[in-house]
Amino acid sequence: MSCLFNSLSYFINEDSLTIRQKICDYLENNNPIIDGIDTKFILQLENRNYITAMRNTSTWGGAIEIQVACIIWNLRIIVKNNRDIKNSTIEFIPLMHTHETPYSKTIALNWTGGHYEPEKNV
Repeated sequence: MSCLFNSLSYFINEDSLTIRQKICDYLENNNPIIDGIDTKFILQLENRNYITAMRNTSTWGGAIEIQVACIIWNLRIIVKNNRDIKNSTIEFIPLMHTHETPYSKTIALNWTGGHYEPEKNV
């Protein structure tokens, strides 16, 4: 199982396989991940079989899956980039038109460039 989905399951009350499948279902239904750009177009830029590959538990998740998790679970997700000396962060938020409130809570993930871990002290 991918470390991203395991990390998300730390904060979301669902197991990592369920989280992965819900994210893939969201993408398969061509729901929006970025305003103004068709989701199918974005996925085809990555891989024509993107969703099929992502359903495989050995496939690593990344920014697309983080953005979808924000939308599905109405989260703000901060990714702390631990691979650079500045420890920069990337903020993911739900699309504004998908929820009444901007987000219900904030979670944080640590990223080393090849591995995600939940930040347990948010």
